[in-house]
Amino acid sequence: MPTAREALLDAALRALADRPWRTVRMVDVAALAGVSRQTLYNEFGTKSGLAAALLRQAADGYLTGVDRALTAPAPERPAAVARWTVRAADADPLVKGLLTGVWGERLPRPGRDVPGRDVPGPAELLGLARDRMAAASHPMPPVRCERALRLALSYVIVPCPPGGAGTQWAEPDSWSPITPMMTSEIDTSFSVETTSPRKTMP
Repeated sequence: MPTAREALLDAALRALADRPWRTVRMVDVAALAGVSRQTLYNEFGTKSGLAAALLRQAADGYLTGVDRALTAPAPERPAAVARWTVRAADADPLVKGLLTGVWGERLPRPGRDVPGRDVPGPAELLGLARDRMAAASHPMPPVRCERALRLALSYVIVPCPPGGAGTQWAEPDSWSPITPMMTSEIDTSFSVETTSPRKTMP
């Protein structure tokens, strides 16, 4: 059975799916969760506290997925994390905002709805994912891990059309979240860096 905090976060996400964050009321979140407003305020303090908890939950969920992807066989780990990054951003607009710093008007956002540094920015979240990759993929240098993540983010920002390279770009709703082409690009990039005598890593 979920705790009151879990129920409230789930209720806040359901409310956010129906309306912009600026119109979500604390009383509505409490009612959706089946708890009193006082319980909601006891858990999060303010609406900004609730927004911060939603964003931290999204960041933690993304990093948990990174750890899960890193259980793949060693040579497949960078591509596994890249695939997860694209899938997670496609499935959750909060994760996409955290990774890219691009926030839709419907979402709670750091700096406006969440004061201070209550949630990681894109560089910090990318760094946390990179460090996990580097630790699990030793002796792969952190810079290579970061390249895999940045390639994944390029697909988050400008997704590949369903037919792959050379096809016409589709409307956003029909964009494929990931294609085998990305895995191939990651593998090719690492192969070139490893085998080319003219290539030196910074």
